[in-house]
Amino acid sequence: MPQDPDTLRQSKLDMAISLLACGVDPKRSALFEQSRVSAHSELAWIFNCLTPVGWLGRMTQWKSKMDKVRGHAASHAEILADESLTTGLKMGLFGYPTLQAADILLYKATHVPVGQDQLQHLELARDTAKLFNKTFKKDVFPKPIAITPPETQRVMSLRQPTAKMSKSDPSDLSRINLSDTPEVIQNKIRRATTDSLGSISYDKKERPGVSNLLTIYSTMRDITVEEAVKEFEGIESTKQFKEQVADAVIEHISPIQAELLRLQADQGYVRQVLDEGAAKAAEVAHKNMEEVYKVVGLK
Repeated sequence: MPQDPDTLRQSKLDMAISLLACGVDPKRSALFEQSRVSAHSELAWIFNCLTPVGWLGRMTQWKSKMDKVRGHAASHAEILADESLTTGLKMGLFGYPTLQAADILLYKATHVPVGQDQLQHLELARDTAKLFNKTFKKDVFPKPIAITPPETQRVMSLRQPTAKMSKSDPSDLSRINLSDTPEVIQNKIRRATTDSLGSISYDKKERPGVSNLLTIYSTMRDITVEEAVKEFEGIESTKQFKEQVADAVIEHISPIQAELLRLQADQGYVRQVLDEGAAKAAEVAHKNMEEVYKVVGLK
């Protein structure tokens, strides 16, 4: 979607600050802005010329948009024929999974940490690698493997525990932001959706709200969900349960918040990290694109 340029620039800087505060070490990693390395777009275009339209049409994000439009038309042909229906559908949304595949494969990544909602996109990247290698009869790209933490691959909304926690949710009460004060965190978790059963147990289907808070608590404490459930044995008060969850979240992210404040006061350093990261990434990307161009026949 079109964005205000100044807001976008600040958002990118804020994201970099958050990643650094969470522990990404620029000495061990290349942290950079994707737009600073043009090879991402170059490889994405090559993948666009190989990727079947049917693959992209099955992607969840696109299908959800199309399902909304289909409420106004009887067939796919009618949708494409009626410009008023397709005005809100952008080529960027349809084709961005190939750009994500390029983001991964440009660096010949073998393992990618993802949440559950991105597994489909990683599978497309695997299919793209396989298709490229088969088309040009050379093993250029590995098939990347997903790294998904079992309990936290999908953290759910505090307000609608059957939907994932998301920064795009209109309600700020649905999520915990790294910038939230302890008071705000306590208020959000206090108002989180649970149930009236009293005792604390884990059942994602029957008790999604309580289960979500248990997942968050166990992650913050670095224990299993089973261990978390045992800690709350005998507690009949949802209020006490929520207070302990809030305390665990506050304790866990307080060092991150301290680092956030330090980095926000030293944005020159953050920009330097991004510049150096882009240079490191571009060196690898250029080398791999030279190989791609040679294999494809463009060099």
